[in-house]
Amino acid sequence: MQLTTASSTNPIPGQYWQWRGHNIYYVHRGEKQPQRPPLLLVHGFGASTDHWRKNITGLYRDFEVFAIDLLGFGRSAKPKLQYSGDLWRDQLADFISEVIGQKTILAGNSLGGYACLCVAAKSPDLAAGLVLLNSAGPFSENPSISEPEALQSQIQPPKQPSGLQKLLGDSVKWTFQQRFAQLLLFEYVRQRWVIRRTLKKVYLDHSAVTDQLVTEIARPAYDPGALDVFVSVFSTPQGEKVDVLLKQLTCSLLLLWGEADPWMNARERSQKFRQYYPQLTEHFLTAGHCPHDEVPEQVNRLLRDWVELKKD
Repeated sequence: MQLTTASSTNPIPGQYWQWRGHNIYYVHRGEKQPQRPPLLLVHGFGASTDHWRKNITGLYRDFEVFAIDLLGFGRSAKPKLQYSGDLWRDQLADFISEVIGQKTILAGNSLGGYACLCVAAKSPDLAAGLVLLNSAGPFSENPSISEPEALQSQIQPPKQPSGLQKLLGDSVKWTFQQRFAQLLLFEYVRQRWVIRRTLKKVYLDHSAVTDQLVTEIARPAYDPGALDVFVSVFSTPQGEKVDVLLKQLTCSLLLLWGEADPWMNARERSQKFRQYYPQLTEHFLTAGHCPHDEVPEQVNRLLRDWVELKKD
């Protein structure tokens, strides 16, 4: 079945790749382009390849497009491991080497952006370019908020007193150690109404928060192992600082900011990126935390134009 428009919401079938004994899900569309490198799309926390469907359908005629589910998310396996930027960096690097087989443009949203930056900085032979959309990750000075930390501030227990609220207190604390508390919190945050409410906080255009989007975010949270992934992501120490990675970066960098993102101050983070990588290109969009899904036509056009300019 061919999908023809960037706004298509039809699911795009994928396939599995074995990595370190685990099933990794990915989607592949389009043919190799002699004049353009392939494109690898990497989702943020709690999302999956589904979150890129509008971009895949809008770009596959111009690029060979891959999208991948990070280990622990989407349709990929959810083993009990310590999840970190280093783990996902290694997964993406091996995927480019073993499956794509050539230098690739990495494009990532939020947590996925941080993973892509790690790959581009540490393995310059694999990166033909880097596109970051509201990318997460801490800077050395005055560490800025990352996606899981932002989620902590956005997902709160109900205002009305409840057993969960009494157990966890007035604010959600991610340093909890008791399995019962972990389970209660996880059961709460994976409820469809909680997911919908959170998405409406981080999407400027609420019409983009569809039933399908809520379903796509909720579904993997009911897979075996999802609770352990959730606990690990929020308890694992943060990885390499963004400024350290930017100092190692050698490829072209495009920043796309949803300026209405309540989880990060896009203008403030932009200045930090420019401080350490002044040769970057960037655009500010009227969107929230996930501009690729909220304004896909704009994101697809800007990405396509940037690649064309890089060739000159």
